[in-house]
Amino acid sequence: MGFEPPQRLVRALGEMYGDGTAADWLDRLPALTERAVGAAGPDLAVERVAAPGGRSALVLLVRRADGTPAALKIAPPPAEPERERAALAHWNGWGAVKPLEPDAELSGSGALLLERLHHEVSLRSLPEAKALLEAAGTLRRLWVEPPAGHPFETVAERTGRQAGAMRAAAEADPALAPLVEAALAARTELVAASPELLLLHGNFRQSKVLAGERAPWLTVGPEPLVGERAYDLARLVRDRAEDLVASPGGGATARRRVKKLAESLEVDQARLHGWTLFRAVESGTRALTEGRRQMGEVNLEFAGWL
Repeated sequence: MGFEPPQRLVRALGEMYGDGTAADWLDRLPALTERAVGAAGPDLAVERVAAPGGRSALVLLVRRADGTPAALKIAPPPAEPERERAALAHWNGWGAVKPLEPDAELSGSGALLLERLHHEVSLRSLPEAKALLEAAGTLRRLWVEPPAGHPFETVAERTGRQAGAMRAAAEADPALAPLVEAALAARTELVAASPELLLLHGNFRQSKVLAGERAPWLTVGPEPLVGERAYDLARLVRDRAEDLVASPGGGATARRRVKKLAESLEVDQARLHGWTLFRAVESGTRALTEGRRQMGEVNLEFAGWL
């Protein structure tokens, strides 16, 4: 099955997993794709690769034997596609893209067969105020009780792993230490008394919400975990940070956004502030470590405003 993965995906995998791991998975991708297409059902027709696509997986636009358009997503093991499958199955289309295949057919393959959305139209195509309103409404739908015996890690577990990398970044560059220390102190206080354990998207932002047929807007690409709503909402607070950094009054706008989103979704403002700080510093230090200096500096400047 001949195709070229989008260069955006190739670059992103190299940044996230290292050139060796990325190259190995990309070398195996044609075989993985052929196997996934066969497992997804008889007479599945591949139309084309979705481009520019995302940063974590290959998405093929396909059509099922009955003519139904669909999307076949193939992700490397570090992306934990089985946890994504479990979350999407639990939401079952409520606020999120709906899985189409029985779990047994593609389970363990790193592939998911999903309803097809309009991948070229995300909330980022809307004016900022409208986009934030639609995003908040979509995110609210995802906050449900997790399934019994779920496979998801907790916010405390995920952020605990991230804290080690943040400390290492501060040791390598002492200029980062004040922000890292503030972020880690906020995390310590927040995880000491988490108010709820709900199923969270984990990486929710405007570009993860696509136009659909079944509903106007549906989210994709969860990195699911369980914890409090404020953690999930914190990533949305930072959306379009590069625009804020480039505009006068960006700091005041960022702080107003924390207040407005906390009020609109009935989330404790202080907890949202703390998780926004932690997630901005974590993203910034990780980007610097991966060589994405511009993105790292944007996130750290945003964190400094808080």
